Order: sequence, then structure tokens, then C-alpha cells
Amino acid sequence: MTQPKEPLRKGCQDEVIQVHEAHDRAIHAAANANVGTQANATASKVEILAKLYLEGDPVKLSDAMIVELCDWLWSEFQSTPLDLQFSWYERYNNAAEMFADIQQSHLWVSAENYDTTLGLNPIYNFIFQAMHDNDHYRTHSDFSLEGEIATYNATAKRAPSLNIQKIIYSESVLRSAAHLFLGHAPSSKIVFP
Repeated sequence: MTQPKEPLRKGCQDEVIQVHEAHDRAIHAAANANVGTQANATASKVEILAKLYLEGDPVKLSDAMIVELCDWLWSEFQSTPLDLQFSWYERYNNAAEMFADIQQSHLWVSAENYDTTLGLNPIYNFIFQAMHDNDHYRTHSDFSLEGEIATYNATAKRAPSLNIQKIIYSESVLRSAAHLFLGHAPSSKIVFP
């Protein structure tokens, strides 16, 4: 844009400022509308995924799936460089608190957070939750639906089979969506939509 050779008259400057202010208001209105649209889209996605979980029939895991899952979880546990500690009461209020602990090579795993019906020995539920929380850290993702999906994607890349990916999807994405939708933890189950 070229600069005018002569200074603008006072009246012209006011008109230019008014045009810029009107343009800025239009941009902010469009941005706010976009944020509202994104919030509605996210709410809709949460509801759709939550209903897949809440209305889905529970899956009975076969013995072979349980063995495969336990073997994989054990290998994940052995490669986790964190001091994992069980707690009945300690829980993280947000991802930043958890990340601060993980940066110190420590992670609390709350009993409240690994209530699953995987049909496993509780130690494997503990390992699953620790692995999941560590993947939140690895992906720099919070506890929102988008954060849970990012965490799922990271974990699923290491999963040994499609069945294990489906179990992780049920636990990490669908159950989390149901929790966000309901405002409290849903009944535990595994669903394969």
C-alpha cells in the first residue's frame, strides 16, 4: 500500500479510522462466530462419541485378547521411565500439574482414574492408566476430548493389534467423551462401535 504524498485532512483521517474500526469489528465478529461454531462442533462430537459409549453393548474380551493386552501393557510398563505411585486420594486437577510431576520422573496414579472393566488383574488397570497419562505428557495434550484423542493416537501407534486399539479407543476416547457429556464418570465397560 502506498503512502499518500500529502498528510490526510483531519476529516479524512477520521473516515479512515472509522473504516478500520468497522473492519476490525467485522473480523472480531467473524472470529467470535467461528469460536461459537467450533464450540458447537466439539459439543456435538462429544455427544456423538458419548452416545456410542453409553448406548453400546459391552464387549466380552476373549482370553486371547486379554493375554495380548496384558503382555503389551507389561512391556509398556517396563519401558516407562517414571516412578509410578498408587494413591487412593492424590489426583491431578489439570494436565499442567501432572506434567510437572512427570518432568520430575514421578506420576501419581489415582484409584479413581483406573476403574475399568477390562477383566484384568488391577495391576494392569494401574499400568494402563499410567501409560495413558504418560502419553498425555508425550503429546502435550490436556484432558479435553481433543487431548484424549491425541493421546489415543499416540498409544494406538504402539498397540500390537486392531483389537487392542479398539480397547484403547473405548477407554481413552469413548469413555472420556461420556464423562464430559454426563459431567461424571460413566459405568465402566468396553464397547466396540
